[in-house]
Amino acid sequence: MAARILLALDTPDVATASAQARAAGDAIDGIKLGLEFFVANGPAGIAAVQQAGANWGSPAARQLFLDLKLHDIPNTVAGAVRSALALNPLLLTVHAGGGPAMLRAAANAAAGAGKARPLIIAVTVMTSLDDGDLTAVGQMPPVGDQARRLALLARQQGCDGIVCSAHEIEVIRKECGPDFKLVVPGLRPASGHVADQKRVMTPGEAANRGADFLVIGRPITESSDPAAAARAIRREVDAA
Repeated sequence: MAARILLALDTPDVATASAQARAAGDAIDGIKLGLEFFVANGPAGIAAVQQAGANWGSPAARQLFLDLKLHDIPNTVAGAVRSALALNPLLLTVHAGGGPAMLRAAANAAAGAGKARPLIIAVTVMTSLDDGDLTAVGQMPPVGDQARRLALLARQQGCDGIVCSAHEIEVIRKECGPDFKLVVPGLRPASGHVADQKRVMTPGEAANRGADFLVIGRPITESSDPAAAARAIRREVDAA
């Protein structure tokens, strides 16, 4: 199955996010909404943007990547996961750094939704961080080793996959198996500007290495023709 493209809507404004979702057309497979948007607009804002994407050909609610990066004590995270079930997300993030008990609590809470359960995706090392940043916060570099350690922990505790840099795809795939979902942000077309991301790769390269979900924002949303930009990325990914 080809890697799925999730459009990152990095805005706190419902109207802007809805317009960006519509403008990208049917070349994308879903949307990513994160903490800034959720704090500003809550579940009603999420539902409004989902409705804007209802022409994607499958239930828009199942195309939502709810990127909240939950990180708290196990009981609180489990409760947050259960509360998020009403939004019917396809993917829901937690921080792998929250530890084994928290990861297990999140996975168990999601399992309570049965077949409609979201995939619990653990964030390993943010793509905005490099080896120096890890050292500054008391973690052990290099970045790739830390991402691998956290990926194994997440799998052992029942999570469905991780968020990782494209540069960690191959080693994590080898260690965690073919069914473990790899969600990859920090992607830019070859001619694109890397902005605040320190570890980047093109969408085609990430798909070729084995990513399951590609999270792409500004190369589409800031394009003068978002639909054309999305279609070009889709062709690149499908050809990988």
